[in-house]
Amino acid sequence: MRFLKVDSLEQAREKLLASLQEVFTKTEQVRLQEAAGRCLAEQVYCPEMVPDFRRSTVDGYAVMARDTTGAGESIPVFLEIVEEIAIGHPAVHTLKSGECTYVPTGGMLPDGADAMVMVEYTELFDEKNVAVYSTVSPGTAVVQVGEDAKKGQLLLDKGARLDAKSIGVLASIGRKQVEVFRPWRLTVVSTGDELVLPGEEKTTCKIYDINTSALCTLAREHGMEVVEAVTLRDEEELLEQVLKRALKSSDIVVISGGSSQGKKDMTAELIDKIAKPGVFTHGLALKPGKPTILGTDEASETLLVGLPGHPVAAMMVFELLIIWLQKRLYGEKEKPGIPAVLESNIPGAPGRETCQMVKLVQSEDGYIARPVFGKSGLMSTLTQADGYVLLEVNQEGLRSGERVMVHLL
Repeated sequence: MRFLKVDSLEQAREKLLASLQEVFTKTEQVRLQEAAGRCLAEQVYCPEMVPDFRRSTVDGYAVMARDTTGAGESIPVFLEIVEEIAIGHPAVHTLKSGECTYVPTGGMLPDGADAMVMVEYTELFDEKNVAVYSTVSPGTAVVQVGEDAKKGQLLLDKGARLDAKSIGVLASIGRKQVEVFRPWRLTVVSTGDELVLPGEEKTTCKIYDINTSALCTLAREHGMEVVEAVTLRDEEELLEQVLKRALKSSDIVVISGGSSQGKKDMTAELIDKIAKPGVFTHGLALKPGKPTILGTDEASETLLVGLPGHPVAAMMVFELLIIWLQKRLYGEKEKPGIPAVLESNIPGAPGRETCQMVKLVQSEDGYIARPVFGKSGLMSTLTQADGYVLLEVNQEGLRSGERVMVHLL
């Protein structure tokens, strides 16, 4: 019998970082329109003041604020219209006291003007003069130079996940391309004689393959590229063929099932056979997730991961190791945990960290964390949960009423 070389979660993470620090941080330049969901691989600084001219936030008249002092509904102030500025064109006239300029929303204010009066608070007296019925102060309805961003200001940090807001920021400074981390390429393999693909006929004692679809989706949600997804019988020759092929096309090969100590569990042996240096972690001091295998192949720069066959355990280990690794290498900020009060006791596991699923329930005083108990083979354990609580190694447990930090799924 081959005994598991169990690592703590922290030890496994340290080994992953040591093995893959440089290999998994390759970058590429992509067009801005193709950058959605990608992770930024550079710090983006503002190259100029944004905006680089004073602009109006309303349709109306640019004025000297002091000229409107005392203006009201019954006592208007009359100003001479000396210019009408078209959107996208510069102001030419320098405003003097007693004068005003018509400026549309987004238009440039002329020199001398320091405020805008909305057109709703004005009335044309004749072609050259306007009555102003509102007093304004300096800066009213005006975006100042550099008010949005100043030259040299850090706009987006390395590791930012690019969404509509951040791509809008990049567009605002004229960026056509951006440097992002190259997506990790994955092959996902699920093994088991009992597995049937969704849509196929399922006979007695067979189950539908959950892990392939779930893990592929989880990977894609974090910007990874699934090169191949395969469901196999527990046959060593078949698995070896797939793994050898995957070493040529993938950065990470994930094998769910075949990682514990049953007679048909051959993942660790195969990794040591086809990869060098091979397995460096065979067992994780985590509940659920103990039968986890980690190994590398230096020649192809590939990480091989053997995950437990139970869906909840497989997805949680993928979250705690692979997604954690991506965030750490990319510099992506962790989402803050949600503080909550535990609704009932959670038992610990001797010698192992415990990952306990919880459901968040809103109360008058904040959130209540309701443990979702269930075996790691039941998908309902995940679908009912909003996040998880981690118990440290040898921690006896958590008691009802304790404050905990819930990590969102």
